[in-house]
Amino acid sequence: MKWKNNLKKKQVFIFCLLLFLCLVSMVFVTNNYGVYDRPIAKVVHMEVTHSEAEIDMNGNKDRLYTQKLIGELKNGNQKGKKIELTNSYTKSKAYDQAYKTGDELFITIDKSKGKTLKGTIQDVKRDKYMMAGFWAFLIVLYGIGKKQGLFAVFSLAVNIALLAGALEIYVRTGQNLLLLSGLLVILFTVLSLLVINGPNQKTYAAILTTLLGTFASIGITLLVMRMTSENGLRYEEMQFLTRPYKNVFIAGLFIGALGAVMDVAITITSSIFELWEKNHDITIQALKKSGLEIGRDIMGTMTSILFFAYISGSIPMLILYLKNALPLGYTLSVNLSLELTRALAGGIGIVLAIPIGLYISIFFIKRKRANI
Repeated sequence: MKWKNNLKKKQVFIFCLLLFLCLVSMVFVTNNYGVYDRPIAKVVHMEVTHSEAEIDMNGNKDRLYTQKLIGELKNGNQKGKKIELTNSYTKSKAYDQAYKTGDELFITIDKSKGKTLKGTIQDVKRDKYMMAGFWAFLIVLYGIGKKQGLFAVFSLAVNIALLAGALEIYVRTGQNLLLLSGLLVILFTVLSLLVINGPNQKTYAAILTTLLGTFASIGITLLVMRMTSENGLRYEEMQFLTRPYKNVFIAGLFIGALGAVMDVAITITSSIFELWEKNHDITIQALKKSGLEIGRDIMGTMTSILFFAYISGSIPMLILYLKNALPLGYTLSVNLSLELTRALAGGIGIVLAIPIGLYISIFFIKRKRANI
């Protein structure tokens, strides 16, 4: 009972520490104007000075607005002075945005001989919103996941650093991107699962399942692409790359499939090991039956989630193409062919991960049972 009280005290202490760090960081980013080299102006007054309707050759209607903003400089040699800013935006806000009183903007100060300072808006200062979102994510993650939640954040940070480093190596040295992607998949899997779940047989089973499922799904996808000569795949959106776009696409398949397969792998292996931990006398046949039932339950939802995650990113472009009178078939082909391929590759990995995870988990359980 005493250790439980100590554990609760430790959790309360960590939670209070997180809240304190959140408060300190929010105060800092709210008043950190001096750390930026670019001028920052806070909007103290806004008015719309002009509005007119627009219509293009395809009959799409929009409205153009012009704002006059008065800002107060928050840093630099002219700190405290007022500056006039002008902003144009459309009602659709496809390529622009409206500003309001209280917004903090990065600007450039125009060179003028007049008494009134004038400037041009470059971007919005969003660091306090990003910091608030980060702390909300971290506190909720710790509140639900406790220690594992913090480990998950650490694992995410390490994975981001690894991905950034691999891309930097590829851009600077031109190393084989597919080889780098394969190494990243291995590192992501091993580090993520070891950090979050610790070194144990359940983790080892999940690692093997993830790696086998991911590489098998990519192998099948590449085989199908080769057999079909990649007919139907539209690489137009990648034509701006100065690198081999096919390798970049396949590297994306690697990383995308990994996320889905890892989720299924840890679900299956955790379920099988939990069933065995609750009842050491459970038969292997019962474990197989339960594992397959669990796999069937998650297979449909996971493939749907994967499909929606990839397709949702194409909705703006689909609307843009259709609003500009492009044929439906052409629009779907150009915007969805690569996304569907990514979703299908991940779906193959999800399906394969279920039996792979089931039999690998049973293999480890048999070994544990033999040692009892």
